[in-house]
Amino acid sequence: MSEQRYYATGKRKSAIARVWLQPGSGNINVNKLAFADYFGGAIDKKIATRPFVLTDTTDKYDVIATLKGGGKAAQAEALRHGIAKALLDVDVVNRPSLKKAGLLTRDARVKERKKYGKKAARASFQFSKR
Repeated sequence: MSEQRYYATGKRKSAIARVWLQPGSGNINVNKLAFADYFGGAIDKKIATRPFVLTDTTDKYDVIATLKGGGKAAQAEALRHGIAKALLDVDVVNRPSLKKAGLLTRDARVKERKKYGKKAARASFQFSKR
């Protein structure tokens, strides 16, 4: 008899989080490490666990996640996005609180590409008349 598992993908900038939720005691494992060992900071934990706080499911589910790309802050936000989407699969009643907090919307802001003839995306080389 297998336990019910819920899967979702969260994204932020170039960070991608693959998240599995299963009934448990609130343990969070990221890339086969404990959450505190992977992130270390309390701010990242607060960011990532926000969906659980909003839906009052803090100690009801264990999270197993694999994170790739981006920095630590973007990975924490990608994890938050993935957890919110997985909680939506668990129960549709969670949708209004998650939607109101803006956790179901993918943050589409990404780095703009460098343009030819310029130093960066918008910055040009210094202009000299002579």
